[in-house]
Amino acid sequence: MDRKLNILFLGGAKRVSLAEHLVEYGKRNGIEISIFSYELDTEVPISAVGKVILGLKWRDPKLLEHLNAVISINDIRLILPFVDPAVEVASEMKKLFPHVFIPCSDLDICRIMFDKKQSCEWFYAHQIEMPKTFSEVDFCEFPVIIKPRTGSASKGIQVFHNLEELEKVHNFSDYLVQEYIEDNTEYTVDCYVSLQNEILSVVPRIRLEVAGGEVVRSKTIRDNTLILLSEKILKTGCFRGPITIQFIKDNKTGKLFVMEINPRLGGGVVASIGAGSGMISFLIDEFLGKKPKPVTNWKEGTLMTRYFKEVIFYANNN
Repeated sequence: MDRKLNILFLGGAKRVSLAEHLVEYGKRNGIEISIFSYELDTEVPISAVGKVILGLKWRDPKLLEHLNAVISINDIRLILPFVDPAVEVASEMKKLFPHVFIPCSDLDICRIMFDKKQSCEWFYAHQIEMPKTFSEVDFCEFPVIIKPRTGSASKGIQVFHNLEELEKVHNFSDYLVQEYIEDNTEYTVDCYVSLQNEILSVVPRIRLEVAGGEVVRSKTIRDNTLILLSEKILKTGCFRGPITIQFIKDNKTGKLFVMEINPRLGGGVVASIGAGSGMISFLIDEFLGKKPKPVTNWKEGTLMTRYFKEVIFYANNN
């Protein structure tokens, strides 16, 4: 077997820790792993551990042609998407580049999950509880929270406490409108489903601190309700590879609701990796054609906290 593995991140500009975990895992197992990342800017943090490839926008009609060239020139063997539009691209690439391992769900379910209204319809069809959702302004029960249908990283989210405020929102149909649970706790569950549709890992963690829509402090918790709810979602058979499920708990009633499902690695997955979830080994083993064994003995109470670390870029003339 070739002991070299070139991995391409799609939109992984800030995923330095994850890249380091992959490289370190390779060293421990005699595999030389090199990281490449497809970005719109070369001066991004991931350049500290890998090679940045200047790319095209996700909707560019020449994107797949360019990615094909990138794969060929750099002998890319594994591709991991890290932002929502890149997941759809990766799903398309699975059929176009069968010689590359791309562990992600099929295109149809990805598109459903990246449209918040369509995902709510999917939750309803599969009897998965979510916060009360409103389709008409006049039927809203306040307070409500509105989220752009295709938004991410908490952009465009607003809370309204009365009808007069909400009526000022234009294009109501472009938003998902739900009850606002003011006294809440948010959870993320990092999961992995094998190519053979076996659930390999389900690791819940509490989101202790969030900045810009991304967790900066998170702790793993062994909550059986969260685990069972996540397994219910995964047993629909719609998902493959890394899956990130977001839940919210109403602290007054104790009820748990699903907020969204991201069919990709989450930004805080390093917390569950640190807890021993097996996420890195699943990716590499499946790439190698091995059948990974499920991991359930991960460590509860593993705390991940983030800090700032700078990457310096110098002008060409210095």
